[in-house]
Amino acid sequence: MTTGTTCALAARAERLTKIYGHGLAKVTALDGVSIEIPSGSFTAVMGPSGSGKSTLMHCMAGLDSVDGGRAWIGAAEITAMPDRRLTRLRRDRVGFVFQAFNLLPVLVAADNITLPLDIAGRHADVEWLDTVIETVGLRDRLRHRPSELSGGQQQRVAIARALASRPEIVFADEPTGNLDSRAGAEVLDLLRRSVREFGQTVVMVTHDPVSASYAERVVFLADGRIAGTLDQPTPQSVLDRMTKLGE
Repeated sequence: MTTGTTCALAARAERLTKIYGHGLAKVTALDGVSIEIPSGSFTAVMGPSGSGKSTLMHCMAGLDSVDGGRAWIGAAEITAMPDRRLTRLRRDRVGFVFQAFNLLPVLVAADNITLPLDIAGRHADVEWLDTVIETVGLRDRLRHRPSELSGGQQQRVAIARALASRPEIVFADEPTGNLDSRAGAEVLDLLRRSVREFGQTVVMVTHDPVSASYAERVVFLADGRIAGTLDQPTPQSVLDRMTKLGE
């Protein structure tokens, strides 16, 4: 591993293995998966149900432990990191967007966006925060609570929260799963803009070929293993590849 290569990667995994259960109930969710995520890229991870795509994301993000292999965020190996340091790294260097939004109902949008920074005792970069708020298009909704926002607006708040600390990488797990097609397209366009305009790195787990087509590269998983990649995807090319995986 050279220093130059490490600096060019936002995250990587080397022969990751994750096993759930024992005996007859044993399930190998990840079976020696190796993957590299270049800095400033938008990568989608796809596969049939049970292929290990969400498990891979959680392990690479340090949200779940592994049973074998190694993973890095930038140059920091998270699989060999004490819990306290790992918690701090996730807080300072990783952003998360989930299907369920995970907003606090008692806080207005502005406070939900800055919540991770507030918990960490850090002051927001005012200029950067203003840019993020302008990009998500919610300036006139900042004083509204989640219950007063549409699903698409809530997810845009969640994306702004993930970007507010200017993390090295954002992991998004089915971020459009609870949205209608129009709101989903707005969220996907926002993620793509964050890569193109902010130089952000995004890894998105999805089951939808249209969503995957917003990414620059799709990584396919099947039975806990890498089953191929696709650059410059279109909805049809992704669907064709998924159909072959199903066969």
